[in-house]
Amino acid sequence: MNSISEHIRILLSGEVFFLLLTLGSFLLGVFLYKRTKIPLLQPLLVSMIIIIPFLKITGIEYQVFYEKTRLLSFMLGPSVVALGYVLYEQIEHIRGNVISILTSVFVGSLVGILSVVLIAKLFGADRLLTASLAPKSVTTPIAMNLAENTGGVPSLAAVFVVICGLFGGIVGPLILRRVGVKSSIAKGLALGSASHALGTVKAMEMGALEGAISGLAIGIMGVMTALLIPFLERFF
Repeated sequence: MNSISEHIRILLSGEVFFLLLTLGSFLLGVFLYKRTKIPLLQPLLVSMIIIIPFLKITGIEYQVFYEKTRLLSFMLGPSVVALGYVLYEQIEHIRGNVISILTSVFVGSLVGILSVVLIAKLFGADRLLTASLAPKSVTTPIAMNLAENTGGVPSLAAVFVVICGLFGGIVGPLILRRVGVKSSIAKGLALGSASHALGTVKAMEMGALEGAISGLAIGIMGVMTALLIPFLERFF
């Protein structure tokens, strides 16, 4: 019995186990989503449903899990850079729509910040919560930094980023269909601006142009949000 416990302890202390757990959970989500096409079976959501209870049951701290899966976090950088190739393939479409793209993302950033701040205030949210909500539509590192600099909680901002991404990835395509959006560029801009990486995953499912524009929107959205929030901070 002690031997079994020791083997389990050794298994749980290694990086390989946590990497396999994370990748396995995600691939299971991919498999379920492809087989069923149910929007709620997003791979990230499936992974969270598996991993969070596992960590709670085993008593493993999140910091330990994060350290063991640091390799996956490191790979986020190269994966974002890889979007550059997709952009290059669609460069002609981008060149012809530069003004439209910049204007759309600017308006999306402005409306995204002001709308969530207004709703938060209507429900009586304090500055800490409002500042954590404001950068919800950008990538996690940018959102955490902006939240910290405006009086919010970085970890809470990261949670809102994930929720925003999941919601956009699940509901975004349905809304676009319902309102009759046909333009591939418009679809990419909407998903990338509102739901960052998770929206881009969905955009890539729609087509190469949608995915490229969505990836571009992520970068522009991050820059514009970082520039706008200091000016809009007075409303928090």
